[in-house]
Amino acid sequence: MVNRLFVEKKESLASEARALFGEAVNMLGVRGLTRVRVINRYDVEGAEGGLMEYAERNIFSEPQLDDVSGTLECEGAAAVFGVEPLPGQFDQRADSAAQCIQLVSQGEKPVVRTAKFYVLYGDVSAEDIAKIKKFVINPVECREADFALPDTLRTEYPEPHEVEILTGFINMDGEELAGFVKKYGLAMDADDVRFCRDYFASEKRDPTLTEVRMIDTYWSDHCRHTTFLTTIDKAEFEDAEVQVAWEEYLAARRTLGREHKPVNLMDIATIAAKLLRRQGKLPALDESDEINACTVKIKVNVDGKDEDWLLLFKNETHNHPTEIEPFGGAATCIGGAIRDPLSGRAYVYSAMRVTGAGDPLTPVEDTLPGKLPQKKIVTTAAAGYSSYGNQIGLATGIVDEIYHPGYVAKRLEIGAVTGAAPARNVVREVPAPGDVVILLGGRTGRDGCGGATGSSKAHSAESLSTCGAEVQKGNAPEERKLQRLFRNPEASLLIKRCNDFGAGGVSVAIGELADGLFIDLNAVPKKYEGLDGTELAISESQERMAVVVAPENAEKFRALASAENLEATVVAKVTEEPRLRMRWNGKIIVDISREFLNSNGAEKHAEARQKKAGSLKKEIPTDFAEGMKQLVGDLNVCSKRGLSERFDSTIGAGTVMMPFGGRNQLTPIQCMVNKVSVEKGETDTCSLMSWGFNPYISEKSPFHGAYLAVVESVAKLVCAGASTDEVWLTFQEYFEKPMGVPERWGKPLAALLGAFRAQLDLGMGAIGGKDSMSGTFEHIDVPPTLVSFAVTTEKASDAVSAEFKRAGSEVRLLECEYGVDGLPVAASFLENAAKVHALMREGKVVSAYTPGFGGVAEAVFKCAIGNGFGFAFADGVTLDDAFGYKYGAFVLECADGVDVGRKLGTVTAERAFVLGGCKAGAEELLSLYENKLESVYSCNIAQSGYAHKATYTAGKAQRSAEKFAAPRMLIPVFPGTNCEYDTAKAARRAGIVPEIFVINNLTPSAVAESAEKFADLIRGAQMIFIPGGFSGGDEPDGSGKFITSFFRGARVADAVRDLLKRRDGLMAGICNGFQALIKLGLVTHGDIVDAAADYPTLTYNTIARHQSMIVRTRVCSNLSPWLSGMTPGDIVNVPVSHGEGRFMADREWLDRLEKNGQIATQYVDLSGEPTFDVAFNPNGSDMAIEGITSPDGRVLGKMGHSERVDDGLYVNVPGNYDIRLFESAAAYFA
Repeated sequence: MVNRLFVEKKESLASEARALFGEAVNMLGVRGLTRVRVINRYDVEGAEGGLMEYAERNIFSEPQLDDVSGTLECEGAAAVFGVEPLPGQFDQRADSAAQCIQLVSQGEKPVVRTAKFYVLYGDVSAEDIAKIKKFVINPVECREADFALPDTLRTEYPEPHEVEILTGFINMDGEELAGFVKKYGLAMDADDVRFCRDYFASEKRDPTLTEVRMIDTYWSDHCRHTTFLTTIDKAEFEDAEVQVAWEEYLAARRTLGREHKPVNLMDIATIAAKLLRRQGKLPALDESDEINACTVKIKVNVDGKDEDWLLLFKNETHNHPTEIEPFGGAATCIGGAIRDPLSGRAYVYSAMRVTGAGDPLTPVEDTLPGKLPQKKIVTTAAAGYSSYGNQIGLATGIVDEIYHPGYVAKRLEIGAVTGAAPARNVVREVPAPGDVVILLGGRTGRDGCGGATGSSKAHSAESLSTCGAEVQKGNAPEERKLQRLFRNPEASLLIKRCNDFGAGGVSVAIGELADGLFIDLNAVPKKYEGLDGTELAISESQERMAVVVAPENAEKFRALASAENLEATVVAKVTEEPRLRMRWNGKIIVDISREFLNSNGAEKHAEARQKKAGSLKKEIPTDFAEGMKQLVGDLNVCSKRGLSERFDSTIGAGTVMMPFGGRNQLTPIQCMVNKVSVEKGETDTCSLMSWGFNPYISEKSPFHGAYLAVVESVAKLVCAGASTDEVWLTFQEYFEKPMGVPERWGKPLAALLGAFRAQLDLGMGAIGGKDSMSGTFEHIDVPPTLVSFAVTTEKASDAVSAEFKRAGSEVRLLECEYGVDGLPVAASFLENAAKVHALMREGKVVSAYTPGFGGVAEAVFKCAIGNGFGFAFADGVTLDDAFGYKYGAFVLECADGVDVGRKLGTVTAERAFVLGGCKAGAEELLSLYENKLESVYSCNIAQSGYAHKATYTAGKAQRSAEKFAAPRMLIPVFPGTNCEYDTAKAARRAGIVPEIFVINNLTPSAVAESAEKFADLIRGAQMIFIPGGFSGGDEPDGSGKFITSFFRGARVADAVRDLLKRRDGLMAGICNGFQALIKLGLVTHGDIVDAAADYPTLTYNTIARHQSMIVRTRVCSNLSPWLSGMTPGDIVNVPVSHGEGRFMADREWLDRLEKNGQIATQYVDLSGEPTFDVAFNPNGSDMAIEGITSPDGRVLGKMGHSERVDDGLYVNVPGNYDIRLFESAAAYFA
């Protein structure tokens, strides 16, 4: 029987409906629209009677927030339509709902399907309705839903056909082969398909369809860098400096004995590092046969002792997937970026996102046919990337977006990540015959079939309409489990070699592990039946890893995976013979020699011609005040705070510098600085990552653009306090499809030669990179793009932030010499970098910024606004000095008496910017700067409500009757939990013994066993701490439901009551944990109770997106043992990161909570007053409440992440961060 529910947010909370109404009226021009309703539909099979009633009240809805009905009531509506995921696409909402119900029933998982219905009111025409449908239905990922109630949700999949043998292929001529390529939509060209034909002719057989599809994937530009490996037979240059760099490249080939190797873009991209290595300049580089990520050997100081570690970093793009399906494309971009260093056994702890787009303010009617509107792409992609990164638990420190008309051709979507692992935890061995390959993690579906080949093509309006199967869907909680497993040395030391599942699926991920392999495709776990052998071989379903282990270690490894709630299946064996064989349904459907596969297809040839560079001189304003207004309102300079703050920047408790600094949190950082993530122990070692690129320089001269990108990225490291002694680079190359045109080939050639010269000049090698050579849509090309990422390590205590520190400081400009070629002289730049570093170590430079797109004027403006200062330029500073390009220069706020470079000006208390007697007011500039993208990425919304200071002073601090020198804390981990490590570390630091327990729901019996074991562990613990995260992805449509479903089970609920009511125990939850505690009733009532419509709860932030920042909180009560170390009135800074943190209660409940002393903490402004200002109260909480306690104080829930504390964090946002939560809990039992 199929049960159907319709769930709608109460009208006052219907932010999604209001947002769509605004977009329909303002973006789409549907002026007659008067109202929009958005309703979630759930169809459920396999949950009957009381279980379904429970799910209706506690899983699919919340009485405080939602209205529920069995029918869709829409009287008076002008139109009603529904949208549902395409069959085969991963639906996180449906999946989480099914898992939640299983946690309650402890039986079989039900089948759940979801749809979203839109109800439109007003005077709307058929054309208006079509506009709205086109806006909300992306045919690549979803379709219009049927209204009929199905008899069953269980799909009967037809038995897949045998894999076709392509009879006659080996006898095809050129014309027939061209038709073959078109018929099957292959990415390979005529030369490749002829090469294929000749190979199979030599094998004396026709290929199977699986073999052709697999070869097409294996040889795709995405997987095998076909364009980068094309032989350049002839190169011509119109600029002398590019010609000189070419000659230097040829000389490097001779020095390295590579004259016999083909000349191609890949060789140019990688040869500088090889040459530097030959010269002994890259001693830390870690080299192995395993293909994971850039890897270097570093020292990490743990508890005062230096240890050998590996630092891994990687940049990844998902340009094509994000262009056609922005949410899934961007989500799997960061998912894929994580998996590369993760496959190297690194724990990935920090990320950077750099994207490229057209103008997001472009009216929707100006969107190109076949394209999504730029605003739709940029906002949906931001939601996708942040959703994935936030769920997996990745601190995203820099989020920036480059705007250029060329990115209308195809979006640029880069994710760059950093991870690390103790060297002792990593083993790399050559797989031996008899070793087995284990597939870990997610199951295989049709999503992503053809993703690699799709990413390798140029596209048109027609081709984009057929790309649906190429889009992968991300499942971040699954990848989080992989992170946990690989962090366990007991598991990592069993792994001989590992590869992640990205482009190409099984055929590439497993196919690359060894020369000889036999893969059993029937063993590959499937999401659903009906997949044929070809789909199993090439599907790019996400969150999967392939590991090689010795056969005797297979069962042990599978058991360790199971303990992390991960499926692990043996799917292949390593063989002696160097052939790749795959069996499906008893037949060999792939049997190809390794030599042929590794050939990467027919050799390609091209000629390149570099065209003369255009002028790089920037247009300079004639009036300072007007120039400043234009500058701060420029898309490439204006505030991206509304974009960045939706990304969790503090998870992992290692963020040294927040994305925005100063007491106002407005000065953007130029370099990401994070402590290396050490699970147990303390460290001051941090990694730094920065980026550099300006498309407006690169479009004039790709050579200069690439060189300056490298210089900019390195200068940003220096400004953050780093030395240039050991810097590593990785590049992101993104260019138009060359199409055999020499002038088009000349652009990447010139850019790579610029980067080649920069590496040699600076003595810093690019040890990795990612190329994407399909940036063309019909007649539009992306700008020549080479983004440089620079990475190094330093001590966190030596980090220097960018915001000006005090009024009256002298600011100096240190510029390097420029050569006749218009580029910085490397020796001069490096000498200046060393000066800056030395002055920082002496405390003589207190803030630093390197000018970029907006020159010195941008630098001083951004450095000033963080702490509310102005700036007066020194006499003699010209408009050209202020607004011109000054790549490689340093703007330095100095201590008194420092004489370096020349005086640029003075930091002023007056909030104005002054040059030559011309003044621009800071308030007007800040308004222009902050509001330019407010309609795209809102961050300055108005909030209002009722709030005043709550104060409650208890008498003597509570103490437990039972005493424990080292009390035990139980920390449950649900699918989606991501703060368990931070919580355990904070507890351990306070003398508490933490125990992390993973809830297993792989099978019904595993659910029951988890509940029983967890209940037993509660009885041996003194406290429970529910950490933050996104349990079940905060689905279905609401947070904490996974956790509440588990805690309402009889065994667990009884054990919790025993802990709290009979054993004087404590309980706490932060963020997701607070959401669970309030929905259980534990913080409001002190017991697990059924929810009622008038009970306090937490819901979506009024800004209708995730918020991540530092907030100020005021301690209101010391009733709770958790807060016994504080005094009411104390102000404490705390990082927040949540999408559902808005505390809601009516006045009666607010009065009751205040009277009882249950209001633990409130959000306050800089003067310590409770506020609704969104800059301080990030979610619009009633009474500005950040945390509350149970009536007796022993259960605490709060949104702010008080577990994310350590020395040396958040140095660019001043304040006290230690609320002594864990120390107070330990003292309660002392």
